Amino acid sequence: MTDSVFGASVQRVEDDRLLRGEGRFVDDIVLPNQLVAGFVRSPCSHAVINSIDTSAARDLPGVHGVFTMSDLRGYLTSDRLTVGLPSDSYELDVNPRILADDEVTYVGEPIAVIVGESRYIVEDAAELVFVDFDLLPAVGDCRKALQEESATVHKDLPHNRVASFDFNYGDVDGAFKQAKLVTGASFWLCRGGSHSIECRGVASQYTTHDDYLTVWSSTQRPKALASLLCDLLGRDENTVRVIAPDIGGGFGPKLVSYSEEVVVALLAIIMQRPVKWIEDRCEHFQATTQERDQHWDVEIAVDGAAKILGIRGTLLHEHGAYTARGLNVPYAAAITLPLPYNVPAYLMNVKVALTNKVPVTPVRGAGQPQGVFVMERLLDKVAAELSMDRAEVRRRNLVAAEQMPCEKPLKLRGGTNVILDSGDYIATQAQALEEAGWDDFPGRQQEALAKGRYLGIGLANYVEGTGRGPYEPVTVRITGTGKISVATCATAMGQGTDTMLAQIVAEQLGKDVSTVIVTSGDSESATVGFGGFNSRQTVVAGASAHAAALKVRQKVLRLASHILDLPKNELEIAGTCVRCRAANQNQVDFETLAKTTAGLPGFKLPVEDIGPSLEATESVIINDMVFSNGCAVVEVDVDIETGLVEVRKLVLAHDCGRVVNPMLVDGQLMGGIAHGLGNALFEQMGFDQNAQPVTITFADYLLVSAAEMPGIKLLHNESPSPLNELGVKGVGESGVIPVIAAIASAVEDALSPFATKIHQAPLTPAVLWNLIHTDSDIQAHWQAD
Repeated sequence: MTDSVFGASVQRVEDDRLLRGEGRFVDDIVLPNQLVAGFVRSPCSHAVINSIDTSAARDLPGVHGVFTMSDLRGYLTSDRLTVGLPSDSYELDVNPRILADDEVTYVGEPIAVIVGESRYIVEDAAELVFVDFDLLPAVGDCRKALQEESATVHKDLPHNRVASFDFNYGDVDGAFKQAKLVTGASFWLCRGGSHSIECRGVASQYTTHDDYLTVWSSTQRPKALASLLCDLLGRDENTVRVIAPDIGGGFGPKLVSYSEEVVVALLAIIMQRPVKWIEDRCEHFQATTQERDQHWDVEIAVDGAAKILGIRGTLLHEHGAYTARGLNVPYAAAITLPLPYNVPAYLMNVKVALTNKVPVTPVRGAGQPQGVFVMERLLDKVAAELSMDRAEVRRRNLVAAEQMPCEKPLKLRGGTNVILDSGDYIATQAQALEEAGWDDFPGRQQEALAKGRYLGIGLANYVEGTGRGPYEPVTVRITGTGKISVATCATAMGQGTDTMLAQIVAEQLGKDVSTVIVTSGDSESATVGFGGFNSRQTVVAGASAHAAALKVRQKVLRLASHILDLPKNELEIAGTCVRCRAANQNQVDFETLAKTTAGLPGFKLPVEDIGPSLEATESVIINDMVFSNGCAVVEVDVDIETGLVEVRKLVLAHDCGRVVNPMLVDGQLMGGIAHGLGNALFEQMGFDQNAQPVTITFADYLLVSAAEMPGIKLLHNESPSPLNELGVKGVGESGVIPVIAAIASAVEDALSPFATKIHQAPLTPAVLWNLIHTDSDIQAHWQAD
């Protein structure tokens, strides 16, 4: 086989069993003598717990145990989860409780756990647990949370400001003094969830004869969860194994380790029986982490030619009740804002506020869509006030190809500088504009307006930091059956990780993907590893797989050269054989090679410096992130009588470096675009003034469906990254990042006859109808009609 598989749209290796219904998700795991767990959760957003009476629940037939924190404390090294990423910016220490026992701080916080024969019994028992609460004032608005007179989210805290930090470079004051135009606005992007098809779940089994704990969890980070369990349960790392089976979507919240995972793992030890817990959708709405509630006050300074001189402002980010991941979402939002453009001076003050709501962690994009939204809204304001074309304003400010690699005066959270590694942002925008018919749209818009239709077009550029390091180990080995084994802690959650790794390895070892067997998402696959998040796995795991495959390739050729008595340079690997290029019949297969190198007792190895196996493990270190980029252009039709927005067409031109599998890239982009449409037009997690959630079903919280998906055109560009040998970048979040901003731009353009300004998302029909009907120009339009 001579055709390259790297860069080809080979079929996903995962799909055959999934399409046959042979997938194995957490709820498919049924262990002998298994018990079911369920949690008693807080109905209060903030209250003191006076007492917990579990007696009636314990007496219910079929219940095997009811446990509160007082019952579990003796088994644990701590009653809190220390899961936050480190930062010098923290002002408060608010690690989540494993189970609440003196105070609850959000609706859905776990208080007790019940173990029984079935979910039905467990849920009945949960109704019998009586918790005596004294209600406390709840904080539901992050703006009010930072006011001096605000109640505190935790009763013993001095205030609600969990962290604050700045991005600050250049002469900001000077930039604004010399500006031809200064403009700005306040922006709000509301809270939403991830809502993967599969909710969270965990199953655990403890075997006494070897003192071994096995946990299956729908986690994006099995190695991190295994380490956390070892720490909290006081166990050696060789006695805990965490497996991420098939995962029905991750999107960020599943990268967090939760108290339910710790409790269910511990229960298997206490009960001496396997235990499983599966989250239902109502629990997912109330207890799984969410994202996106941010308030921005920002202004931009430009010269007479619309060149950016400086940007300054504030970002207020809602943190929820606990630190479940860290400050990465507000950090990413603020650092993303200026990335695609030349911004000589930048000052962004970031404050992070606690509220009595479920904790906040990344959801697909991890703050980057918010930063892009604000930046692109500012540029639209500049274009409007200078009477310039919106695309031209962007073209004049985009980082140019000749500036690459472009070092920004911004630092990643690990302390290294942001360096835009490669790309042609101006050409990518031009490509998207041409495909979308940007130049001839005004004529189409006027023609539609004459018929009473309000069409609009908008655009947004983005740069996405991907491939967060520093490493992800991969082991490549040719087995005694001639197959190629690939093992890693990198975690598949629907994005085609196994296929990607198989292609990278097969490219060096015979170019036959069907011979590669990938084992991913298993903490036993490597001694260290980080898992799946931040569009990282093609970059870091892919680089390690490539390096390991190259080493195995050299071993294979060396051993085959010895067996065939031919120079290595006369040999080639084809399928599962090594053969002479000139005489294909002179060959040796992988099975023979693997068995030969294993050797026999008392005999020398055939080639001693190869060692006893055709195997290599590599952990390629990549400290700097690689940056994908793109431009989205969206065309919309706005019904001003109902506030309904129809997205008619969406063009996304993007660059994610060298493409391993175009079909997988298309799938990731389409999924991201669907997420972006939901964020822009549908998804809003609602709370009342007491921080009680009011959207806890899909009847109230709307998701985009196939009916709302527009015609989509994807345009691929490839600027290989110089930071890894494969030249690849991540693409998992690229589709979602520019869509909110592009739709806002398009909707505002559609309503340009009324000068309506879009400063928030999502633009639900109710929100947009109110904007339309409270605008004085629009009211005059209605009266004229």
